[in-house]
Amino acid sequence: MDSIVQPFEPECIIRIFIAAVCGSLIGIERERRAKNAGIRTHILVAISSALMMAVSKYGFFDVVGYEGISLDASRIAAGVVTAIGFLGAGVIFVRKENTVGLTTSAGLWATVGMGIAIGAGMYVTGIVFTIFILIIQFILHSHFLYSSAFTSAEMTVSIKDMNLTLEMVVASLKKAGISVRNAQLEIADDSSLVFTGRVVFRSQMSVSELMCRIRRLGFICEINRIKIS
Repeated sequence: MDSIVQPFEPECIIRIFIAAVCGSLIGIERERRAKNAGIRTHILVAISSALMMAVSKYGFFDVVGYEGISLDASRIAAGVVTAIGFLGAGVIFVRKENTVGLTTSAGLWATVGMGIAIGAGMYVTGIVFTIFILIIQFILHSHFLYSSAFTSAEMTVSIKDMNLTLEMVVASLKKAGISVRNAQLEIADDSSLVFTGRVVFRSQMSVSELMCRIRRLGFICEINRIKIS
């Protein structure tokens, strides 16, 4: 009677464990930024892809060599890459004219690639790839390459003109030298308009100058919050 535990299974468990560690590192970075896909999601994606790659390589060893049976070890891995597209699409949202979640979606796809590599036994490649992902997320997300030119801030202001639309507010801010991302315009409890969004402006512009430019627009009745990020 064959052993219940196959000779290759301890090695596969080690691969899944390494994939879990690498996936958790990627997930921690996403969790810190309060993204939809956090630690648990990235760990599950990493270990699932590692398991499926291991199954793709070793799961059919008992039928190999039988007459009329041919196997392609890459078929399951190819299916994993295709299937992750549905999960990645689920974390992408379109709000007004802005799209959010693209980086998280790409990160999930990258995590699958890492899991497949480690599941295939390419430990060094998978670990180094994880380090690359973390470098990209931490350094580039902090706008390291653009910090000398632009500064961004979360802004919330109250608007007294109820006839203004979001497009009109964004256009007015742009004329004042202030770009806007992830903008929203809502009606507050006191029936006033509240504008929220991330504003991007040149680093040479101080916060006080930014506030002066905003007030000069004429339709701003109160600056509720400006938080440099």
